[in-house]
Amino acid sequence: MKISRRQALASATAAVAASAFPRFAFAQGAAIKLGTIADTSGPLQPFGTQKLQCIQLAVEEINAAGGLLGRKIELVTYDAQSSDQLYAQFAQQIALRDRVNVVHAGLQSSSREVIRPILRRANALYFYNTPYEGGVCDRNAFLTGTTPGQLLANLLPFMIKKFGKKIYVLAADYNFGQLSEKWTRKIAKENGAEVIASEFFPLDVNQFGPTIGKIQAAKPDFIVNTFVGPGHAAFYGQWAGTGMKKQIPIASQTFGEAGEHLRMPQELSEGIFVCYNYFEELNKPANAAFLERFRKKFGTNYGYVSDLGMSEYMGVRIWAEAVKKANAIEREPVIKALEAGLSVDGPGGTMKADPKTHHFVFDMHLAECKSRKFEILQSFDQVPPTNPDGVCDLLKNPDTNQQFEPKL
Repeated sequence: MKISRRQALASATAAVAASAFPRFAFAQGAAIKLGTIADTSGPLQPFGTQKLQCIQLAVEEINAAGGLLGRKIELVTYDAQSSDQLYAQFAQQIALRDRVNVVHAGLQSSSREVIRPILRRANALYFYNTPYEGGVCDRNAFLTGTTPGQLLANLLPFMIKKFGKKIYVLAADYNFGQLSEKWTRKIAKENGAEVIASEFFPLDVNQFGPTIGKIQAAKPDFIVNTFVGPGHAAFYGQWAGTGMKKQIPIASQTFGEAGEHLRMPQELSEGIFVCYNYFEELNKPANAAFLERFRKKFGTNYGYVSDLGMSEYMGVRIWAEAVKKANAIEREPVIKALEAGLSVDGPGGTMKADPKTHHFVFDMHLAECKSRKFEILQSFDQVPPTNPDGVCDLLKNPDTNQQFEPKL
């Protein structure tokens, strides 16, 4: 089932119009509960706030248009305070005490791997709406963020062709950074390049002097970073302070996700290359309409909506379409509706469910940061998700529950 761009725009217009009538008469019956756990405080707050806002907007729009199956969506929200321990606690509460119908939760891959088994045991349908390292194969989970086969597989060949074949990797020291580094090695090799060195950093690291010295000695053609959080953002100022910014370019898997390019001095962000499925700068009518609605609700001083937030918005949207198609809110019929290859159009283009992997096909856009904006350089239509060696097939093997890694 595919929702056309015309239908998507009409639906959005109807949602805005309906919002003027707060006394919408919902059908009799309990509200549909959507649970979310976000990092709205602590060091990951800039990411978590954006994600929660996009969920709130999606739910508000659906309710304004009449809800789902004539029933209102009730949002049940917890703040994990950037703590995986609290993610575990709240996952238990949201699934077993609150008994929600679906869970949209998690930022870091570590938080996902804390809550995913809890929700699987509770038969609570789970959406992980965050770009990540790929490879999770779990019938109870749908993963609406982009993966390395969509991001790095387009970004790295561009960088290699433009700058050279020697790559230095800087990454967060947990599964996201570690597995992304493996993907960088794999994709680099496939394109005749090599990773000459890799370094991993805990999230609280904010001093990079020794690392910068190593990079200067290694003389790579470019850097690939997978930084996470405000501590790691300190690298950009220290890097520019050595004068190396003009000599060795940077490609990033994460830069701009929390709007840091708007907060840091312009000269620090200039010339950084990224590849995402959504940017505020995309010249699409659906995107302009989305940003108008977002700014009407949250004001204009919110920072930047990145693909991190858009993954949440679209995650709720495609779950809602699956509920409509299934004409049910129960886990099994909703899964089957998604496994039929459901797709929806949104501000960043069309996203389509991949039945075998429970990931999604996206349009991808390669961009360079210039004057605090992302300039789109290339676009790639309907890029399939990462599926290492084709090993994940949940249609044939629905009991699979693991994360596959790239073979080097």
